Amino acid sequence: MIFRRIAMVVTMLLVVVTASYGQAEKRRVIIDTDPGTDDAMAILLALNSPELKVEAFTVVPGNVDSAQGLENALKLVSLAGRCDIPVARGATHPLNQKLITAQYWHGKNGLADIELPPSKCKADARFGPDLIIELVHKYPHEITLIPVGPLTNIALAVSKDPSIAKLVKDIVIMGGSITGGNVNGAAEANIYNDPEAAQIVFNAGWIVTMVGSDVGERTLMTRKHLEALASSHGPQNDVVTGIARFYVERSEKSGYSGAAMYDPLAVGTVVDPTLVTLKEMHVDVETRGEFTRGETLANRMGANERNVLHGDHYEIEGYDALPINARVCLGSDAERFLNLFISRIKGK
Repeated sequence: MIFRRIAMVVTMLLVVVTASYGQAEKRRVIIDTDPGTDDAMAILLALNSPELKVEAFTVVPGNVDSAQGLENALKLVSLAGRCDIPVARGATHPLNQKLITAQYWHGKNGLADIELPPSKCKADARFGPDLIIELVHKYPHEITLIPVGPLTNIALAVSKDPSIAKLVKDIVIMGGSITGGNVNGAAEANIYNDPEAAQIVFNAGWIVTMVGSDVGERTLMTRKHLEALASSHGPQNDVVTGIARFYVERSEKSGYSGAAMYDPLAVGTVVDPTLVTLKEMHVDVETRGEFTRGETLANRMGANERNVLHGDHYEIEGYDALPINARVCLGSDAERFLNLFISRIKGK
């Protein structure tokens, strides 16, 4: 009898310890977003991932303008029944250029022209970058920032309070590419939409985990995955299926074999870092080039040649090391990620 009671007590303690450990292991995240079809999928992936504790959504203009983005974010959070999470509007335009929106890829309303029910959630009154600063100080070394749109809000936050660069746990962006762009030969869309903001973010003093468009374009949702999603139903499941169908069809018309899972992969990288392969590099952002504005330039050697003037010419006299400021995603386990995504959304 005594041994049975001891066993019961030990079992109860293990349950409590395991539950506490699991709760402690949740990663606090802030998602900065410009919803957006793939943003919508990323948002719902995050809200259905027990590994994450979403502390806030901040809205940045990009795929759609700021007002439409805020409306979309509120509707998605409401759809998931999470009005407890603050949703705050941020910047209304890039730092130094006019906004470029992407309804071609995302539909007129940014959500594949699917009309979601009116939101039961209300926008938070705080300015998005200020909310980021507030939460980073409230939870020092615990917050992971996940910007999946242009980096305007993040640049504003770290410019206003540079100390947050040392206080965040991680920053995982969807943006950039080291093998050519998706808006032109050089630049990826999120970086192209605000290169000055991106240059600020990459040089803020933290290590940026960069999940670029080149890897997103090798992580494709195909008809096979779409059928798997469509085989089950639920409010979130049905919305994601409709969005995914629009996105897959648009991608096929543009010559792709499926829809690039850009933003969801960035969230997936935080949920399970083993889904991707990363390499430390130094990354700069081109802000002036005629053909290369918005390009993310990755120095894979970690150094530049040092050229010294000798009379009428320069001579190479060695190398100058560059500081590592990024972990660049080189590849993903695409099928494992897509299976994870589908499993989290099915039936929801």
